[in-house]
Amino acid sequence: MDNWQERISINPDIRFGKPCIKGTRITVGDILAWLSHGMTHDAIVEDFPELGDIDILAALAYASQREQTAKILATP
Repeated sequence: MDNWQERISINPDIRFGKPCIKGTRITVGDILAWLSHGMTHDAIVEDFPELGDIDILAALAYASQREQTAKILATP
């Protein structure tokens, strides 16, 4: 998903500035945790009907890009 920016927002007044699905208080971290615990896309959408499959994909794309751009700072 190349346009995750359309689905993810960061607002310091919502969930302490964690990246959230726009229009919700559901964070990218929430979605990643649910997926890592074995929830399927369908189960997440069933539990949180304000989300769609595209929101889950946006969260994954955001996390992927963040991982790719992370830098490790080594100390001597």
